[in-house]
Amino acid sequence: MARFVAQRLIASLFTLFVVATLTFLLMNMIPGGPFNTEKATAKQVAAMERKYGLDRPLYQQYISYMGRLVRLDLGDSYKRVGYTVNQILGEKFPVSAKMGVIAVLLSVCAGIPVGTLAAFKRNKITDRIVMFVTTLGIALPNFVVATIMLIFFGVFLGWLPTLGLTTWKHYIMPCVALSLYPTCFIARLMRSSLLDVLGQDYIKTARAKGLLEKKVLFKHALRNSIIPVVTYLGPLAAAVLTGGFVVERIFTIPGMGKFFVESITNRDYPLIMGATVFYSALLIFMNLIVDLMYGVIDPRIKYD
Repeated sequence: MARFVAQRLIASLFTLFVVATLTFLLMNMIPGGPFNTEKATAKQVAAMERKYGLDRPLYQQYISYMGRLVRLDLGDSYKRVGYTVNQILGEKFPVSAKMGVIAVLLSVCAGIPVGTLAAFKRNKITDRIVMFVTTLGIALPNFVVATIMLIFFGVFLGWLPTLGLTTWKHYIMPCVALSLYPTCFIARLMRSSLLDVLGQDYIKTARAKGLLEKKVLFKHALRNSIIPVVTYLGPLAAAVLTGGFVVERIFTIPGMGKFFVESITNRDYPLIMGATVFYSALLIFMNLIVDLMYGVIDPRIKYD
């Protein structure tokens, strides 16, 4: 186990290095700069570039940035004067994370039972309804779902608040909008995986021994069929915890999404780099957790 974790950590650090390097190079290949605006004169642009070290050769900027990154210093924001990228991420990530945790829990708690029910009622009316609804949920983008809920429940009926995250009611619409797609995807994934497991020989043997169908399902089939769902939870959790960028904009939620989108528009290089590296690190960490969970779910999986 220790050797496996050490190898994965080394591979993770190398992956982060590649992501940071590619993002840095691609970002600086785009014509223009963060201070090239219609109102800024050439003298003002030169002064700002000199202040932030953008007048130096690209390799020197890269070495300087990577040196700060090793110290977990993501630099100063170009557009939010007086704020570091660490401060912005530290302030905005908890907002997105709280909403993301709720969305992930909703997805898991709804998707797994629905997929299990569909597999258990294969080719019956329940299965067909589940397949239709989940297909529709996957086809609808979350910003479309968010807009429909905003208009119907927030404006037309007036049941739910539409801006911010002040009370528990504010979480309902954005969390449901974020969780609809992964819920439907998990349900379909769980159904197909469970159907595959139910066709295995050991399930047929368990039924031949006279075990109750519930015991066959929950003790033997469900544990093995849930592994593909756990695999999906790694990237899902990383994506949802950082916040749905468009969903946050629709409901005016002050999370990471708003500032990441604005950083791209404003060419705020340190914030773009910081958000990208942070998301990559979170994604790698969640995948590592998923890999470790395999051994808990299925004892046959060894890490030696």
